[in-house]
Order: sequence, then structure tokens, then C-alpha cells
Amino acid sequence: MKKIILIYGLIAGAIVSAMMFISMPLYKSGAITPDKGEVIGYTTMIIALSMVFFGIKSFRDNYQNGTITFAKGFKIGVLITLIASVMYALSWEVSYNRIGQEFTQKMSEHYFEKMKAKGASETELQEAKQKMKLYAEMYKNPVIRFGITLIEIFPIGLALSLLSAGLLRRKEFLPAS
Repeated sequence: MKKIILIYGLIAGAIVSAMMFISMPLYKSGAITPDKGEVIGYTTMIIALSMVFFGIKSFRDNYQNGTITFAKGFKIGVLITLIASVMYALSWEVSYNRIGQEFTQKMSEHYFEKMKAKGASETELQEAKQKMKLYAEMYKNPVIRFGITLIEIFPIGLALSLLSAGLLRRKEFLPAS
């Protein structure tokens, strides 16, 4: 079980980490907008975390004679997700140390532009700027930043773990050949 978790967790982590290292310079150059970056980022997370499904299926088919309990499948999925999430957060720390201040500034500006476009009042904008200032100060702490980054990806893996464990507990769902 440990081998499966490690292999599939590292594959998922490598995918999200590679995409981060590829996309951040593109974001910095302006080739990727914040909205497109968000779509690219979450799409990459879903693709990478599909390794949860394949890891559970591999364990079920190769080590469990084609059967697995929901609890065992969920445990495998969560552990794969945990490895991928930590790799993602570590990759963000590396990226953040390269362009983090510039990134957070651009994201803030984009957020305020969207608020203005939606017709936010000056009071609402000022309140949002105060909140953003507090958030930016808090985000300077690497422990808090790491936790926030984990929260970006981990729920996706958790949902995929639940779904995969539920589907793959059924012996007749994609049986081993």
C-alpha cells in the first residue's frame, strides 16, 4: 500500500508542481491573466489528482484481488492527496520567493478591478482594501501561507478520494482484466 501511495502521490505532486513552475513565469509576463490562471490551476489540480483514482484502482486490482473497502480506498486517496498537496505547497513557496510580492499585488489589483466592474461603491472598495491589507500581512508568514496553499488543493483531492473510493469499492466497476 505504501508503494502505491508514494508512487501515485509523487506523480500527482510532480504534475501540479511542474505546472506551477511553467505557469508562474507566463503569469508574470502577462501571457496568462488571473482568470485564465485560475482555470489552468484548478484544471491541473483535477488532472493531477486523478492519480487518486488510479492509485486506488491499482491497489484494488493488484493487491486486493479486485475488491477494496470504502475505508481502505478513501485512506489511500487521502494519503495520495496529502503527498500531492504538500508538493504543491512547497512548489508555491519556491515560486512565491521568486515572484510572490508581485503576484499578490497583481491579484489584488485584479480583484479590485472586478469589484469596480460589478459596481462596488467607494466604501465597499475601501473596506475590501483594508481586508486585503490585513490578508497580505498575514500571508507574509510562511506557516500561514503554506496552510492556505494546502487548503487550495486538498479539498479537491478529498472530494476525488470520496468519489473514487465509492466507485471502486464496487467489484464490478472497471474490473481488472
